[in-house]
Amino acid sequence: MSRAFQQSRVFLTAFDLGIFTALGDDEKSSEEIAIEIKADIRPVDRLLNALCVTGAVMKNNGKFQNSNVASQFLVKGKTDYQAGMMHAVHLWDSWSRLTESVRNGGLIEQGPVEKRDSEWFEPFIEAMHSRAVKEAPGLVGQIDLSNVEKLLDVGGGSGAFSMAFVKASDRIIATIVDLPNVVALTQKYIKEAGLEERINTVPGDYNSDELGSGYDMAFLSAIIHSNSPDQNIALFKKVSSALNLGGRIVVSDFIMDDDRTSPAFGAFFSLNMLVNTGSGDTYTESEIKDWMTRAGLSFVERKETGSTGLMIGRKG
Repeated sequence: MSRAFQQSRVFLTAFDLGIFTALGDDEKSSEEIAIEIKADIRPVDRLLNALCVTGAVMKNNGKFQNSNVASQFLVKGKTDYQAGMMHAVHLWDSWSRLTESVRNGGLIEQGPVEKRDSEWFEPFIEAMHSRAVKEAPGLVGQIDLSNVEKLLDVGGGSGAFSMAFVKASDRIIATIVDLPNVVALTQKYIKEAGLEERINTVPGDYNSDELGSGYDMAFLSAIIHSNSPDQNIALFKKVSSALNLGGRIVVSDFIMDDDRTSPAFGAFFSLNMLVNTGSGDTYTESEIKDWMTRAGLSFVERKETGSTGLMIGRKG
């Protein structure tokens, strides 16, 4: 475990430098790659050799070639290119401050999300979209949409879940509320999907701005883990006031057991929130249920969706 970071760093550095893209579908020498990515030949050669050990790259007669997986997912311009991998490169920086964050109780030397530049934001939204667009149809399929016409997507990011909701029901019109620099990216994804007539975007901060009214459902995916308990209590009350009587709040997030050791990914993710947010965390079912009850919701239920889960509460 103490050396596992070395393999991770080799991979992230190769992605950051564009080595997989430089290789493409060809066989190239380390000198050719070094020239293409504008780096020194000797360390590039050693990095490529280490990539061979990981299995990401293969070597034959002194030349290197992407593995099939690397060729499919890590070459810029290809259909399945995982541009969001740059978010993992940025996470390396924040996780490197974990010791200080644990000692000092939180975020170290990093501005709030809304102040971060496009170099951080675009890979982050791309990473979230890449994950959400695969999960959204199955997750939405577990939610009763029979009485939903007006949907509020709180902090909807790329719009992947709103897209799934409007595709699942012809009657649904969705409104996404997110930060201005996120909404600019959201609109691009919505346009690419051809859903401009079904999904609206509103720039704003869901923690401080009003959310409107008359909604039949509010959906919060990967939102509550960025907030403190007090912020979530206030947010649930605000979202509840935006709902029609009988409307529902649906939360999709890591739902921890009472001793906070499972789901396993959620236990690690709580530390991700420690090093990347001012007061975020992962929360238990009982905590989320309590916040929903305080917001005037009843008939609160939990549904499992894999590593994450759904918490659903009804107004009135």
